[in-house]
Amino acid sequence: MSSRPAALFPLFAELETLPGIGKKTAQTLAHMDIARPRDLIFTLPSSGIERRLVDTVQTGPFPSVMTVPVTVTRHLPPSGKGRPYRIEVADAATTITLVYFHARGDYLMKLLPPGARRIISGRVELYDGQAQMPHPDHVLTEAEAETLGGFEPVYPLTAGITQKTMQKAVAGALDRVPDLAEWADPALVAQEGWPDFASALASAHAPQSMKELGPDTPARRRLAYDELLAHQTTLALARAHRRRAPGRRLTGDGRRVGPVLAALPYTPTGAQQRVISEITEDLAAPHRMNRLLQGDVGAGKTLVALVAMLLAVEAGTQAVMMAPTEILARQHLAALLPLAEAAGVVVEVLTGRDKGRERAAKLAALAAGDIHILVGTHAVFQDDVAFHDLGLAVIDEQHRFGVRERMRLGAKGAAVDVLVMTATPIPRSLALVTYGDMDVSILDEKPPGRTPVKTALVSADRLDELLAHLDAALSEGRQVYWVCPLVEESETLALTAAEERFKHLRARFGEGRVGLVHGQMPVAEKDAAMADFVAGETRLLVATTVIEVGVDVPNASIMVIEGAEHFGLAQLHQLRGRVGRGSTASSCLLLYAPPLGETATKRLKLMRETEDGFRISEADMEMRGAGDLIGTAQSGLPRFRIADLERQAGLMAMAQSDARALLAKDPKLDSPRGEAVRMLLWLTGQDEAIRLISVG
Repeated sequence: MSSRPAALFPLFAELETLPGIGKKTAQTLAHMDIARPRDLIFTLPSSGIERRLVDTVQTGPFPSVMTVPVTVTRHLPPSGKGRPYRIEVADAATTITLVYFHARGDYLMKLLPPGARRIISGRVELYDGQAQMPHPDHVLTEAEAETLGGFEPVYPLTAGITQKTMQKAVAGALDRVPDLAEWADPALVAQEGWPDFASALASAHAPQSMKELGPDTPARRRLAYDELLAHQTTLALARAHRRRAPGRRLTGDGRRVGPVLAALPYTPTGAQQRVISEITEDLAAPHRMNRLLQGDVGAGKTLVALVAMLLAVEAGTQAVMMAPTEILARQHLAALLPLAEAAGVVVEVLTGRDKGRERAAKLAALAAGDIHILVGTHAVFQDDVAFHDLGLAVIDEQHRFGVRERMRLGAKGAAVDVLVMTATPIPRSLALVTYGDMDVSILDEKPPGRTPVKTALVSADRLDELLAHLDAALSEGRQVYWVCPLVEESETLALTAAEERFKHLRARFGEGRVGLVHGQMPVAEKDAAMADFVAGETRLLVATTVIEVGVDVPNASIMVIEGAEHFGLAQLHQLRGRVGRGSTASSCLLLYAPPLGETATKRLKLMRETEDGFRISEADMEMRGAGDLIGTAQSGLPRFRIADLERQAGLMAMAQSDARALLAKDPKLDSPRGEAVRMLLWLTGQDEAIRLISVG
């Protein structure tokens, strides 16, 4: 089955084939990512309205939506231009005034003829003690009352689409859902007490109360699971496909790694040793390595990456290490060089700044195999960069590189092993979404000699005290980062804030002692400012968040984060990780403007309590949601229509183990359940996964 099954055609037809949808409405729905009837069945109601019948509105509460049988008593046409049209109706106990603006009298006479019985439903409010219902949502004859139901689902809308249009279109789309075989594990369905797919859809679109709109109802959990199962099956297929692709066995003999480990002034942590042996096994295996290395700030990822690259060099191949920025690439180079020298390995750097002869010479040395390890920015992707024999690619700060870049880099060699590193701890459920196709290693210990960072909250009212404290620290020869606040989406405002703060601090602490670095500076200036700080020529560095990732200055022991209440937890944690890298007691001062809101208070207090990046990331996800956590635009995070990663985290792990177990037994999805899962993949638009099976 390599083309879409005919049973699903009606769900993939044009939207105009549904009742009540013309060309214009279809174009408007496209803004909500609704392009096919299939998208409508996965667009669930976001809230609901009680429409149960009451005898009278008199009992209140006001204002609220009420549904009541009435007799039409009289029409009161507008008394002047721009005045509303009013109609008085009587329920079992009181009079209600219906209010219509810009309505035609003849239309209203037909809808609500005097003396007629009608069921009206809408928002009732009190006006001078009199019950009023402006523009009722529903006016029905007693015969039509059945159609109302006791609880009306409310769908998310966009300008130009009404609830009625949406309800009618969804009903039309649901009529097209064919009978489908069960794709979930029957034991799981029984254990969770889930309905089948079609019943789950019907139930989720017809909630009977507000409670039934929650993510924990059996119907919604079932549908969320289906969506996650499709996603995890796709990732598991990609992983299996990659494992089938011919890899190479890279086995080292210890002649490069041995001297480096011997030269270290400390013993690697247990976590580092465990991860090094996982990577050694991967490299020696016949399939390609595709491993994610997650480690908190300062957990010692660089050493692990170096050992991996040295193993590749021992096996006779080359390695490349990619960083998202030039500053970071140069810093990796500085960290690797002394250790690589101990191993007798040639390390070189390639960035966008390399031009002309110098670049040509590096490329020639790389192609000849004279450079063993290349460190660089995305400049290493360029077509003219050719390796003699690339065996391993290490990618730092993965969330800046999508899956597409990973693949492009993999294509630079015959069967390149890939190690991806991130210092951004990611909650387990999110790691499964983003990196479900990868094997994951976690560095959860800090190397010895790292000092804990003391975190304190400082109100902006105490700025003078803070500056006096910094004065003393600078006189003792310590170095300070001062990170400027995040200003609304605007780069220019953020820049102004940084420049203002820089002038203020320079006036206070002296011309040559204060440096400035921000994202808008030319690369050469930025690097020069960083170099001055690293060399200790400037003592205080004012910066925007460009220093969030990776800059290593062991002598810097104080971090001031101004406007700390505007930063997310993960970012605060990353910034704090810039200090505490040497043996001096370090501190992070979170400068905030009172009064603090509830969420900001919670965030800053948590920062004070813990340095555990994984605990911080879980809390961050609870507070901000998955999309914000890794910046949805750049994260490549799939947008789930039903699954809620924050509140249904456990389902993701279930879906992953289910998908992997299924593919272990049925790699081609040929069994009856496998066929059903293929149908799910088509239904959820994961066609690429099906191509992977047919290619495989």
